[in-house]
Amino acid sequence: MSLIRNVEFDIRRFRGRVLVASALVAGAFIVLILRLGYLQVWRYDDLSEQAERNRTAVLPVVPIRGMITDRNGVVLATNYSAFTLEITPSKLEAPIEQVLDELSKLINIGPRERRRFKKLREESKSIDSIPLATRLSDVEVARFAAHRYRFPGVDIRARLFRNYPYGDLASHVLGYIGRINQAEKERIADSEDEANYRGTEYIGKLGIEQSFEKELHGITGVQELETSAGGRPVRMLKSSPSLPGNTVVLSIDIRLQKLVEDLYGDRRGALVALNPKTGEILAFVSKPTFDPNLFVDGIDFDNWKMLNESIDKPLLNRALKGTYPPGSTYKPFMSLIALESGKRTPSQTIADPGFFMFGNHRFRDDKEGGHGMVDMKKSIVESCDTYYYLLARDMGVDLIHDYMVPLGFGGPTGIDIQGEAKGVLPSTDWKRTTYRKPEQQRWYSGETISLGIGQGYNNFTMLQLAHATAILANWGMKVRPHLVKSVIDIESKQPAYEVKVQTEKLPYKRENLEVIHDAMVSVNLVGTSASSFVGAPYVSAGKTGTAQVFTVKQNEKYIASQVSERLRDHALYIAFAPADDPDVALAMVVENGGFGAQSAAPIARRVIDFVVSGVYPPPSDIALVQKSQATRPTGKPIPVSEVPWPPPPTASATPQSDAAASDK
Repeated sequence: MSLIRNVEFDIRRFRGRVLVASALVAGAFIVLILRLGYLQVWRYDDLSEQAERNRTAVLPVVPIRGMITDRNGVVLATNYSAFTLEITPSKLEAPIEQVLDELSKLINIGPRERRRFKKLREESKSIDSIPLATRLSDVEVARFAAHRYRFPGVDIRARLFRNYPYGDLASHVLGYIGRINQAEKERIADSEDEANYRGTEYIGKLGIEQSFEKELHGITGVQELETSAGGRPVRMLKSSPSLPGNTVVLSIDIRLQKLVEDLYGDRRGALVALNPKTGEILAFVSKPTFDPNLFVDGIDFDNWKMLNESIDKPLLNRALKGTYPPGSTYKPFMSLIALESGKRTPSQTIADPGFFMFGNHRFRDDKEGGHGMVDMKKSIVESCDTYYYLLARDMGVDLIHDYMVPLGFGGPTGIDIQGEAKGVLPSTDWKRTTYRKPEQQRWYSGETISLGIGQGYNNFTMLQLAHATAILANWGMKVRPHLVKSVIDIESKQPAYEVKVQTEKLPYKRENLEVIHDAMVSVNLVGTSASSFVGAPYVSAGKTGTAQVFTVKQNEKYIASQVSERLRDHALYIAFAPADDPDVALAMVVENGGFGAQSAAPIARRVIDFVVSGVYPPPSDIALVQKSQATRPTGKPIPVSEVPWPPPPTASATPQSDAAASDK
């Protein structure tokens, strides 16, 4: 039996299918047309830009870092070009360890280079070019060039490296540069300088390199290249050159800086010498020092461990961050505020029996039997402790604090490098906010006594002490200290920035300052530091000081030879010259150096001789010794003199007060 087909039904069903299919096709075409319009019209600008980026590559041109010079134009930080072997991990065709093993047969690649490469690889993107070996010799470059075809993804590039021609000389002033770490990357990304740091791998870490990073860095340029589908450059489309960083001119004299560092030798300490009229710092010394060249390409583990774990703390900028009790160098300032507050007159005397009793505690003077009848001048010239025990008791801690603040103690001086320590100028409020326990927050009257001779809680930097000395020297005129004299524009060769002297006149009476000047002049003529200034062709003013590192028991005597070297007293000294119209004021400390008159004052004499008289003893000139390596160029030598220095004298057994050491 055969079925009879319904032709009309089949035709209608076929037509329905055709209509549905046509609608689907038409719909698809409409979607395609809309999509095409969206891409070609609506998103034309965006997609055109993306296509252009795929066709071109925009590469940053890192600028040459600016130079740093001393006040006389001697170059202290510069740059040099050297070849670097670099690897782009994403382009390697073999395992990285295998590539490193093969490369080590051609180029000297040690464990240090491997560790550094591994660390940089972890911090970088796979498309980044990572340096493996730096400062290649010509022989190594030629050897690799002959085998270059074997190492896709490995190339040799010429890069600029920072160079400090004089090695560890003035290293705490200059600071150093190092690779940008993650925290610095995030900080730059959040700043307006993000575009200017594209391609930059190094940044200033300490000192002038850090504080004047913006001036030294320069302006990054751009190269726009046409690339193939494989990403290789075909031709340069356009470029804008980078602009090198500006030249930073320091106020220090590198010859004076070297003189002082040589005089310190292996001893620890700090010295700051400045012009009291302008605030220009002439020498800024912290000993021991370090070689900033070690950090330029990433310091190796052994050198970092040596510097970081050394008991001498060579990375500590003692002039900026090291705080010390001022010892007897505090006495001229105590006398000045005693006159200003009306607590003493110049002629007012006390009888010094050689000690001061406060309750049951005996505060001893440095001189057994005492100094007899003592007025203000004699108290400074002979450094009578008893005079200042009484003065501190009569003034009280808060009055001392309030009168010392204008002199810059206990606060930043405003110097133009980062990291300055505030020090400690104690007060009752300071103690309440510093300590947690109620019994620790209370100020005890006996704690005031030691403040008068620069002990107790007093702790200041040599920068603060030099700043205060400059105020004394400059007849009460307060000038902000600074290390940078000017910034020279790299294009115009004209100063883009010059330091303007910032002054503040403190309301000290001239007659009171004259009393202090006269006493400090006598210190160098007939007082504790007179032997260091015999035959000087100028009149200078000074004050020696010795600060205890630890306190001896009440009935015991301090005998230096019986104390370990690092527990011996610090030697301090302040000075200015010429006394009537000073060109230099300074403050210095020799850690564990004993008496200021023996260890500190002779160094100060050489500094003043240099600044005031232009004398660099001995007179025979030689070339400045430079730190150099076969792979690192050196700067041009400058003529200076070799300064021999005898070992520090052995401290003798001398009776000390319980609160302070003698400064004789």
